[in-house]
Amino acid sequence: MGKFSIGNLNLSVPIVQGGMGVGISLSGLASAVANEGGVGVISCAGIGLLYKNSSKDYLEASIIGLKEEIRLAKEKAKGVIGVNIMVALTNFADMVKTSIAAKADVIFAGAGLPLDLPSFLQKDSTTKLVPIVSSTRAALIICEKWIKNYNYVPDAIVLEGPKAGGHLGYKEDQISDEKYSLEELLPDLVKNIKVIEKENNCKIPIIAGGGIYSGADMKRVLDLGASAVQIGTRFVTTDECDASMAFKKSYLNAVESDIEIIRSPVGLPGRAIFSSFLGRVKEGLEKPKSCPFHCIRTCDYTKSPYCIIVALYNAFKGNFNKGYAFCGSNAFKADKIMSVKETIKSLMDEMKAAKILQKK
Repeated sequence: MGKFSIGNLNLSVPIVQGGMGVGISLSGLASAVANEGGVGVISCAGIGLLYKNSSKDYLEASIIGLKEEIRLAKEKAKGVIGVNIMVALTNFADMVKTSIAAKADVIFAGAGLPLDLPSFLQKDSTTKLVPIVSSTRAALIICEKWIKNYNYVPDAIVLEGPKAGGHLGYKEDQISDEKYSLEELLPDLVKNIKVIEKENNCKIPIIAGGGIYSGADMKRVLDLGASAVQIGTRFVTTDECDASMAFKKSYLNAVESDIEIIRSPVGLPGRAIFSSFLGRVKEGLEKPKSCPFHCIRTCDYTKSPYCIIVALYNAFKGNFNKGYAFCGSNAFKADKIMSVKETIKSLMDEMKAAKILQKK
């Protein structure tokens, strides 16, 4: 238990670092994870805000920023670099084209069904395509469409359970319902994907994510048939994470009761750490005056309690009066900041220990 591959990309640890925006996982974190043998992932959500000095046009700044982060990550890392792109982004196509042109190793696409993702590949493209889903049904719809329309089978599938951080692909009442737990959903997806693998004579590794914090958690989902895990929260409290120290400290200082499910302006529930800003949102004291970026297709600023991209950008910089941190269900467990190298070693050691315990 350790190695896994996405097509011809061979990984020495079964860990995919979750894409975290705005600005939490950029080239710094992604390259550090890639150098330890996992998949490092750059989040392109709101990247135009981080590169606003390079162009006054948000969409253009987003392209420049993503290109630059992929270049930096590839310069710093000798491993696999992916990009996380939300289907709900208005500039989804731009971000996909930019990632493929910059030779990102993998595109992870969630927050919507990326039904036309293979259409962006060129003849000589090497980028692997991996959808992020929250149900077997979504995975099967994507497989069917990709195979029928593009003769393309997903290179892997990420199944994200309801304990994940950020936006969740579940209704609010499903989040705490055991029927929708990763442990329930994963075996069903594994079984269904085996059929597709057989029909198409291929391998589709399943990467499971959402609330995986320890090596024991990793072992549990790998035993259920996943080939690898997706971990976000645990990488926030690392030296190489691209967020501000204040953002990292919001994890270190959080207690379990601080972590709550919020209604995002995107129209999905999300998991976040309570902040004074979210307190004001609840009281109805925050109202966006305009929509400066038109960043998300499903967002209507006239009905929104606040502008999400600005709130997340503020949190990234450490301003929690004007923003909040997204997090997974176990963020309160963080107690110190350490390097990515130590974090991955610790996860792998914990997984080995859990295996030994089971044998006894």
